[in-house]
Amino acid sequence: MSVTIGHDVASLIALARPCRRIVAFTGAGISTESGIPDYRGPGGVWERNAPPTLSDFRENAQTRLTYWHERRARYPALRDTDPNAGHFALARLQSVGRLTHIITQNIDGLHQKAGSPAKTTIELHGTAHKVRCLDCFASWPAAAIQARLAQEAIPGCANCGGMLRAATVLFGQTLPDDALRRTFDVARASDLVLVVGSSLVVQPAARIPEFAVAAGARLAIINNEPTPLDGIADVVVRASAGLVLSALANALLDQVEATGSG
Repeated sequence: MSVTIGHDVASLIALARPCRRIVAFTGAGISTESGIPDYRGPGGVWERNAPPTLSDFRENAQTRLTYWHERRARYPALRDTDPNAGHFALARLQSVGRLTHIITQNIDGLHQKAGSPAKTTIELHGTAHKVRCLDCFASWPAAAIQARLAQEAIPGCANCGGMLRAATVLFGQTLPDDALRRTFDVARASDLVLVVGSSLVVQPAARIPEFAVAAGARLAIINNEPTPLDGIADVVVRASAGLVLSALANALLDQVEATGSG
């Protein structure tokens, strides 16, 4: 670790030590260390092709055909991806009560795979590990639909014959009201929001850390690139999320052991 990064991490640890209601807000950058490309980064989805909008998916059979062809090819790799040090560090902080919730823009399920409880992990953009009918809203594990793709180019809903797609938020869809409401409640109650690997440009999710600050929370940002909220953050760290979160977790867990409480 360089002197500059070491100083920044020390500042982050000092900021977090007195906090008891820490909330993590994670974006694609936390999962790049697991080999999942950032949407906006080199090799990301947006560089290869623009994601479909909801209206295009509904109205264009070719769009649906391409979607399912790509999902059949790519989902196994996502399914088999392992969490990295950053995911495990956050799970450790949750296990001792220092981190109350994870709010994530990611759909990869790696937080839960690392041991973070599903009930305190809010997936703002849904999950790639379930498939949902756009008409009757029935859902299935992704593996069940994946098995059908060997015989069906565009699988339909077994209940109503409607259109299926991953249980994720498409461009043109609004975020689920219940998830968004819960997210703002969690942010309002926090005393520190830890932004990890998010560019903070996708709305309305990007407003959440700013909302928390307005409600009295401190703000720390761990991201390789500048974000629009760097100016109001108490600490900004430009370094590997896994490295920084591991150092933070080690320091806060040492504090728990020394004091006998979170």
